[in-house]
Amino acid sequence: MSEAAFKAAQERARTPGSSVLNSWRAQHGPEATGRINNLNETRQSLTVQELSNIIGGGAVSNAGPVVNEATAMKVSAVYACVALIAGAISTLPMPIYERTPTGRARVEHPYWWLLNEQPEPDVSAAVFWEYMSAARSFYGDCFAEIVRPSFRSSSVSGFKAHHPLRVNPFRDSAGSLWYRIQPLVGAEYVLHPADMIHVPSLGYDGIRSPSPITYAARQAVGTSIAAAEYSARFFSNGARPDFALTTPGNMSEEQARLLRATWGERHGGVSNSHLPAVLTGGLDIKELTLSPVDAQILETSKWGLEEICRTLGVPPFMVGSTEKTTSWGSGVENMSRGFVKFTLLRDLVKFNQEFNRKLWPVRQRLFVEFDVSGMERGDLKTENDAFRVALGRAGEPGWMSVNEVRHIKLLPPIAGGDTINQGITQTAAVAAPANPSEAAPQPAGQPDEGAS
Repeated sequence: MSEAAFKAAQERARTPGSSVLNSWRAQHGPEATGRINNLNETRQSLTVQELSNIIGGGAVSNAGPVVNEATAMKVSAVYACVALIAGAISTLPMPIYERTPTGRARVEHPYWWLLNEQPEPDVSAAVFWEYMSAARSFYGDCFAEIVRPSFRSSSVSGFKAHHPLRVNPFRDSAGSLWYRIQPLVGAEYVLHPADMIHVPSLGYDGIRSPSPITYAARQAVGTSIAAAEYSARFFSNGARPDFALTTPGNMSEEQARLLRATWGERHGGVSNSHLPAVLTGGLDIKELTLSPVDAQILETSKWGLEEICRTLGVPPFMVGSTEKTTSWGSGVENMSRGFVKFTLLRDLVKFNQEFNRKLWPVRQRLFVEFDVSGMERGDLKTENDAFRVALGRAGEPGWMSVNEVRHIKLLPPIAGGDTINQGITQTAAVAAPANPSEAAPQPAGQPDEGAS
């Protein structure tokens, strides 16, 4: 060993802790950024699991496979659930409202274009919302930087989504929350919470949230990955039970290796599964019983699907599992309403509140809110029946005007369409005399009752 290598080994021995952790801190820790003196950051140690998640290693399941974003996406149930939730949120409009004495009213605002069309020059609004929702499912948190025209301005010119592994939230000695950003290009920088959209998930500890997939569904996802790999290997061998080649004599190790290789070459794979076998030299085939694990591999897949759907809050029937019926009723209307109420709203409310408190920190009259009315609509017949009731039918008073209904259906207003139907009952009440004792006029030539 050279003298330089010996001194390096001595230095590593004098340095406490893991050399891997220390190396990572030297490159990404507060000492390397130079901001520890300015922010009075409290140094915190990383666990092995946290470091593994940061560098993309993921969490190891008991089944063996590593569960992270890349491996979980290979499980069809995870892909379908995340795509369903993120895709549904990305299609919802996010209008801007103004509080009025009678309720609310939609208003035109420059932020509408950022929230519904293009939050940043590189992506559209649908891609932005899909990315934010998927980030919460895979990593527990989603982050978007609030871009401003200048550091002195309070207005917003865009939203820039950041990968959760490139955002490092931390608290300084005073307990204030900050966000260190490590962009793909350029030096890292620190943002104040006023300039960061941060939507956590269940289990938020004040800094980060655990990933629903790698934390709650780790074993189910790992088992699904292992079961899929086992099934693939099972079918690649012709999907046949295991068997043994027996001979009355003794074979050398080289002969056994050659026989196994020859047999696998000629009869391995699905395409060769039905070729006849020719046995010589006293060889015989002894079929082995199919193990219960092989017989129950399909049940394992069903269990993994239900566990993943339960963790992400998606009913199995909405991702293609039609074995069990839903308890949300029948029809697209009931299923869509249940999906919005029990799955999407818990995410939509968090997005609404986070954007409102960051866009308008002083309690102004403006606010944003996802519009889910389009997703809750039923079929055409049900919708038309609801409009008839709203307009007033069978003499009943209505509560919507014709132009309001036409506005929902994206039709232009018509003349006289702003009047709300008062109904026959209310119209008759208005026409009735104010004093019930007033007698109706009698026909000519007939005396009044009670006249002397």
